[in-house]
Amino acid sequence: MAYKVITSCPVCSETLKITKLQCAHCQTTIENEFELSKLASLSNDQLHFVEVFLTCRGNIKEVEKELGVSYPTVRSKLSDIISSLGYKQSKKTEVDEKKVISMLENGEINSDEAIKLLKGE
Repeated sequence: MAYKVITSCPVCSETLKITKLQCAHCQTTIENEFELSKLASLSNDQLHFVEVFLTCRGNIKEVEKELGVSYPTVRSKLSDIISSLGYKQSKKTEVDEKKVISMLENGEINSDEAIKLLKGE
């Protein structure tokens, strides 16, 4: 039975390294220090979102329909994944998105206004 690779140490939470690979057919074993891809560090929910995003060819409206979520939620999930992968985002954009989402949730603006704000219009 195969288990999903864990990427963080259950004791100290530091990143784990793969040090052994073995062929299930001939039992050949290779030992060294191997790196995981950045995608391996994403949660199951984040990986599901990436799969949906890719199958929708990056079309945010299609992602909205597929997941049944709003435009700001899709943008928020994308920002979260970008950060999780270790890429930097401008602080201004992150703060503005959070403010717009908060305003939308509080009923201060409607979804069309939120979309315009997030697009920088």
